[in-house]
Amino acid sequence: MKYLYILILTSNLIYSHSSNYHYNFVESSNYRIVGDINEDGVINIQDVVLLINLILNNEYNNLADLNSDNISNVLDVVQIINVILYSQEIQECAEIDYSTEGILTNISQQIFNDDESVNNFSIYSWTSDDSDRILTGNGIPNHEVGTFPNPNCPSAISEQNINHTFSLFPQVVFQQGQAVGGPGGVIAYALNSVKFDPGTAGRCNDDGVCSLAQGQGQWSIEALGHETFDFGDDMNHAHVQPTGQYHYHGMPDLLVDFLNEGEDMTLVGWASDGFPIYAEYGYAESCDASSEIVSLQPSWKLKDNPDPNRPEILTQLSGGPGGGQNNLNIPIPMGAFTQDFEYVDNYGDLDECNGRIGVTPEFPDGIYYYMVTNEFPFFSRCLKGDFSSGNGGTGGGPGGGTGGGPGGGNIQNCDVVPQGMPCCGDGICGGPENINNCPEDCN
Repeated sequence: MKYLYILILTSNLIYSHSSNYHYNFVESSNYRIVGDINEDGVINIQDVVLLINLILNNEYNNLADLNSDNISNVLDVVQIINVILYSQEIQECAEIDYSTEGILTNISQQIFNDDESVNNFSIYSWTSDDSDRILTGNGIPNHEVGTFPNPNCPSAISEQNINHTFSLFPQVVFQQGQAVGGPGGVIAYALNSVKFDPGTAGRCNDDGVCSLAQGQGQWSIEALGHETFDFGDDMNHAHVQPTGQYHYHGMPDLLVDFLNEGEDMTLVGWASDGFPIYAEYGYAESCDASSEIVSLQPSWKLKDNPDPNRPEILTQLSGGPGGGQNNLNIPIPMGAFTQDFEYVDNYGDLDECNGRIGVTPEFPDGIYYYMVTNEFPFFSRCLKGDFSSGNGGTGGGPGGGTGGGPGGGNIQNCDVVPQGMPCCGDGICGGPENINNCPEDCN
């Protein structure tokens, strides 16, 4: 009865206040508008009837989920009524069959980087076939970098063998996102073939015994946003893995400067699931390209209180750069660990994977895209699309090999791996390397 009452009430309200409203903030024959449940290009009383029928039958339709809470209920009825009565455009785009075909698929660059830490050519190309976007590169940055090696990052930048494919027709298949990156595979590549790898191999245990090179314990150390642990990152929030692979943990500022051609948004790379990556800025109204350009904010926030058993004091740094220090007694502030943050739906502009659906200069009809942000998580720690065919584990050191995560690349001899560094193969173990503590990773 309550739904019948809602239907009668809303019918009276709608017909007394409004006529049909057409929403033209996106004009495309294959684009769908949330609220337009019967997909006739109009949001009106017919859609309200359909929405109520969905609720009564306990059914779900993403076009009926106006508040994006993955359920159709009375709250969606209220919101669709507001749209009809007051012509409030819904700035949330529905998922469609996306295509990135023809976007940045004809790039071939060879740029000499005379930075004293590089002195090498940055080589990368992007092509495509009928189904995939294809990246080939050497992982050398095409912009100024910090000094490498340095006391907190004792590895020099060296060429990599980057070969990676990305679907030209990405689809959202994980509504909450699927974790990827680190030893499990590469989460994304920038246009210059430098990978994004936001996590670290650093760990702490409950007693504050920590290692920057895959130590023991459940507390994952963040590379950015604090001063307790120093991974030797540079002005691009990047540093170098033991294999010589330069990689970004956060905003690649000088790459953004290099790529920016005056567009409202700057596309900086592609995630392994095929969706594009933009840096910092986007439209205030996600589906309205005429809206203001703003710095998009993550929906992750620092927790009000630390988790139980979280170490508050760094007592020992056992591995990695600076390893072997005891009796440190250094406070570990909130924000040093990944677990210090929590996702709060709609707290910011972006979802749990630091992305959203919206229009961009390259995709005026809308697409799901990821953002690099200046606040945690800095870059996505999960992917919404299918990345199974993206060769997520490729792109290691010279000659190729597996290992997208810390220490990834060719399996090297243990005696050439710097003391205290992660495993020479996949970054699972802590240093120093020898045939006894890491036989599966040493040849």
